[in-house]
Amino acid sequence: MTSQSQTPGIMTRLSTTFTDQHGELFESLPDLLAPHLNLISIGLNPGFRSIEAGFYFANPRNRFWRCLSSSGLSGHLYQPSLDANIKLYERHGIGFTDVVKRPTAGAADLRVSDYRYWAPLLRQHLKNLQPKLAWFHGKVAFKNYMNALGETKQDIDWGLQDLMEGQTRIYVSPNPSPANAAFSDADITESYRRLAEMIGN
Repeated sequence: MTSQSQTPGIMTRLSTTFTDQHGELFESLPDLLAPHLNLISIGLNPGFRSIEAGFYFANPRNRFWRCLSSSGLSGHLYQPSLDANIKLYERHGIGFTDVVKRPTAGAADLRVSDYRYWAPLLRQHLKNLQPKLAWFHGKVAFKNYMNALGETKQDIDWGLQDLMEGQTRIYVSPNPSPANAAFSDADITESYRRLAEMIGN
C-alpha cells in the first residue's frame, strides 16, 4: 500500500496508487496523515468524483464543507478544493483517510473482503499516529470497520464512543453525503460543533 503521510508540495490534485487484497493496482486519494493530529477524518471510501477532482469531499452536493464552515470546527470559511484539504491538514491538524481506499460509485459496491483487508491497516494507522480523535463519517463506516476487525457493534450512538483505539477517542457523526437525506445540514453542523468543542476550537 502506498500512502501520503507528509505535507504535499505544489500540485493540482491528490492521487496515488494502492494495491488491493488481490494484488491489483488502482488509483485513489492518498492518506493525509501525521503523528498526533487533532482529528483524522475517516470516510467510508472515496467516490469517483473525488478521485477525478483529486481531493476529499469533492462532490459539490456533499455537505461536508458548508457544515464544517458553519460549525466553528475550522474557524474559517473553506470552499471545496485541494487547497482547503491541505489547509485543514497543515493549519488545523485535521488528517484524512478512509475505511476502504478502493473507490466505488456507492457503498453497496464494497465487498466484505474490502473491509477485512483495509480495516486492520486503518487500525494500525490510528495506533501508530495517535490522533486525539478518530472521526468516522456515518454509522455504516464505523460499524463495518469494527465488524471487519471481529468486534461487532450493533448499537452505535452518535458522537463520542465508549471505546478507544490506543489513546485515540472515537467520534461518529452523520455522513454528509447528499444520499443521506435523513439528516439536515443543521443536524450535521451541530455534530461538528460538538466535535469542535472536544478539541478546544
